[in-house]
Amino acid sequence: MYWVEFLTIAVAHLFAVASPGPDFAVVTRQCVTGGTRAGVWTSLGVGAGILLHVAYCLLGVAVLLSQSPALFDVVKFVAAGYLLYLGIKSIRKSLESGPIDSVSTSQPVVEPGKAFMLGFLTNGLNPKATLFFLALFTVVISPSTPVFIQLIYGLYLACATFLWFALLSRFMGRPSVRETILRAGHWFERAMGTILILLAIQIAFNS
Repeated sequence: MYWVEFLTIAVAHLFAVASPGPDFAVVTRQCVTGGTRAGVWTSLGVGAGILLHVAYCLLGVAVLLSQSPALFDVVKFVAAGYLLYLGIKSIRKSLESGPIDSVSTSQPVVEPGKAFMLGFLTNGLNPKATLFFLALFTVVISPSTPVFIQLIYGLYLACATFLWFALLSRFMGRPSVRETILRAGHWFERAMGTILILLAIQIAFNS
């Protein structure tokens, strides 16, 4: 019985996590500017953000958010504001700092705590993730499914998300890949900043 639920969840999650979005943009930027280690720590934060969604779904907070448009709007605009901040910060960095292609591609300095929090906040504040997990826990998962089994589902989703982005980090953080992208200089930071700003606008007005 539970295998059917699990496979449905796994397939739905595969399509969701593979779709380009805030998590993908942030992890990619971290890999290119900070290397594989920065990407992996950010990926770990994204995975932890999944556990946050699972926790409030189990506690019924997701249902409350869906039934309170005003409260959901608060979450939505906070998330949009955070992505807007990241996008503007990225563009400002490209305008104020030296050429990005002069950055060493061998052993970049990584601050694990900051990288983790970046991934955690990016995923945890994403209202689209809230809607996705609300759908899983109200439509796909039966109310009769034991909480213990639902916790196992949640752990799988968090681990699978981390693994996906960790693998992306291993590829995007390779010196040869980073060096190729960094040759674009300031344009990479500006492009990533623009993408984050567009994602912020999409979340604010289309969620």
